[in-house]
Amino acid sequence: MTDTPTYASVPAIADELNLPVTKVHQLIRDGQLVAVRLDGILRIPAEFVADGLVVKGLPATFTLLRDAGYRDDEIITWLFTGDDSLPGTPIAALRENRGREVHRRAQVAGF
Repeated sequence: MTDTPTYASVPAIADELNLPVTKVHQLIRDGQLVAVRLDGILRIPAEFVADGLVVKGLPATFTLLRDAGYRDDEIITWLFTGDDSLPGTPIAALRENRGREVHRRAQVAGF
C-alpha cells in the first residue's frame, strides 16, 4: 500500500516554515528537504512539515536512504509506502515521533 503525497510548492512550504523561499531552496540543497519536479515545478511533500518545522528525524532518514543509493523520487516513494512492521508508512511514523523505528528500516533499505 502506497499513500500519495500532497505536494506543495516551494513558496507554500516557505510560508509553512516561516522562512524565505531562498532558505527553503538551501534546505533542499543541504539535504534537509527532498523535492521533485512535477510538470516543471519544484514540489515538496506537504507531509514533510508539521507545526511549522521540518518533521523531526526526516533529514536523518534522507541521509540514510541516500547512503543506500536512493534517488530523491525513490526516497519519497519509500516514505509513503506502507510497512506492516511499523505499522503504517514511514512518514506517518516520523510524524508520530517514531523515528528510531524508521531509521532502523532505512538503514537496511539498500540491502
